[in-house]
Amino acid sequence: MSLYDDAVLVLKGYEGQEELRQAYLDHLAAHPDGLWKACHAGHLTASALVVDPERGRVLLTLHRKLRMWLQMGGHCEPGDPTLEAAALREATEESGITGLTLLAGGPVRLDRHPIPAPCHCHFDVQYAVLAPPGAVHGISDESLDLRWYAYDEVAGVADASVVRLLDATRARL
Repeated sequence: MSLYDDAVLVLKGYEGQEELRQAYLDHLAAHPDGLWKACHAGHLTASALVVDPERGRVLLTLHRKLRMWLQMGGHCEPGDPTLEAAALREATEESGITGLTLLAGGPVRLDRHPIPAPCHCHFDVQYAVLAPPGAVHGISDESLDLRWYAYDEVAGVADASVVRLLDATRARL
C-alpha cells in the first residue's frame, strides 16, 4: 500500500471534524501529489504532540522559521510507509527522544492552516506520542528550543491549535 492509499484510508476512518476531513479527501482526490511539499496547492503534513502523562506535561518546540511553540511535525517523506510513521519519525527527529510510542486510535485531530509562499496551506494530520519514563530530549536543527510545559501552561505559550490538540489528546488518555 502506498502512503497516498494509507492517507485516504486514515482520513476515511477518522471520526469527527467531518467538513474538514472531507476537505482533506477532496484535496487528495484533486492532487495526487498532495502529500508532498512540491504540491503548491497545499499538502498533507504529519505532526505529533509529545506527551508525558505521568507528569502532566507536553514537549513543545520553538520552531526555527515560525518562531512559535508548536508540536513536533513536518512533511511526509518518500520512505514513510504511513502517516503514523511520518508523525512518529518527525516527533523522534525533532525531540531527540528515542522510544516514543503512538497513542492508540489514529489521528487525534486535523488542522488546516495557511503557510507562507510558495505553498498555500498545510493539511496537518495530528497524532499524539507518549514519551518513555525518563525521556531525555535534544534540540534538532529545526528548533530554536525545546521545553516541557505543564498542561495548564500551554495556553500561555502556544496558539489555539496546539491547545485544541492538547485538549483532544487529554480526552484520549
